[in-house]
Amino acid sequence: MNIQWYPGHMTKAKRAMKEDMKLIDLVIELVDARVPLSSRNPDIDDLGAGKARMVLLNKSDLADERQNARWAAWFEDKGIHVVKIDARNKGTLKQVQSVIREACKEKIERDRRRGILNRPIRTMVVGIPNVGKSTFINSFAGKACARTGNKPGVTKGNQWIRLNKTLELLDTPGILWPRFEDQQVGLKLALIGSINDQILNKDELACELIRFLKKRYPKVLPERFGLETEGKEAAFILEEIARVRACLLKGGDLDMSRAAALLLDDFRAGKLGRITLEEPENQKDKVG
Repeated sequence: MNIQWYPGHMTKAKRAMKEDMKLIDLVIELVDARVPLSSRNPDIDDLGAGKARMVLLNKSDLADERQNARWAAWFEDKGIHVVKIDARNKGTLKQVQSVIREACKEKIERDRRRGILNRPIRTMVVGIPNVGKSTFINSFAGKACARTGNKPGVTKGNQWIRLNKTLELLDTPGILWPRFEDQQVGLKLALIGSINDQILNKDELACELIRFLKKRYPKVLPERFGLETEGKEAAFILEEIARVRACLLKGGDLDMSRAAALLLDDFRAGKLGRITLEEPENQKDKVG
C-alpha cells in the first residue's frame, strides 16, 4: 500500500505554528501510545527547537502496558518529559500540571530573578490528526474549549485557551508531513485512524493488521472471533471473520469491505485488547 495524505490546509497550519512558536514556553506533543514514533511529526523537532518539550502518550489505555513503560523511558532518555494518559479520563491527567511546571522550571526561575511573578506558562499543544489534542484540552480544562471528533481534521485553526492564571494553551490543527519516506509509517497511521479512511483500501489495511496480530499477538483473533489462524493467509482469515460476523451482501456473498471495517474499528476502539504496533528498540519495526 502506498499511503500519502497532506491536505492543503496543513501547509497553512504549519506556517501559523511557526509564527506562534515565538510566544511559546513549552511544546506539549501528543502521540498515540500504540505508535509513539510513527505518530510524531518530525517537523515538530525543528519548529520547537530551543523550547521545553513534553510528550503525552495518549490512548495509553489501548496500548500494551509493557510497551508504554518502555516508550516512556525512551523519551525520558532523550530529555523529554513524558506522561502516559487517556485524554478521555481526567484521572490520568492529574500528573500533567506538575510535569509542566517541572519542564518549565528554568523559565519560572528566570522570571523570578527578573522580578516577574505569576506570568502564565504558554504552551502549544501539537500532534498529528486524530491523536486526541482537543479531547485532552477539554478534559484538562474541565470544560468544552475545543471541537472534537473521531476523525482527522476537526481542528481547523489555532485557538488560545486560558486554563488559569498560571497556564495558557494554544490548540493547533493536526498536521502531518508532506511525504512518508517509510511506507510503514503511513501504514501504522492508517491503522490508528490518522489518515482519511476515504483514500484507503480497507481490505488491504485489514489484512496487514491480521498479519501483524498473527505474528505479535497470536491469541487475539482466535479469542475475539473464535476462529483458528495458524497456517492461514490473511485474506482467508478476513473471509472467516466475515462469515462469523455475518457480513453478507444481498444474495449471500461475503461483504469483505464490511468485515474489514469491523476489524479496524475493533482495533481502534481497543476491543481486540491492548496492542502496540512498534517497539522502541526497533524504530523501523514493520507491521506484518
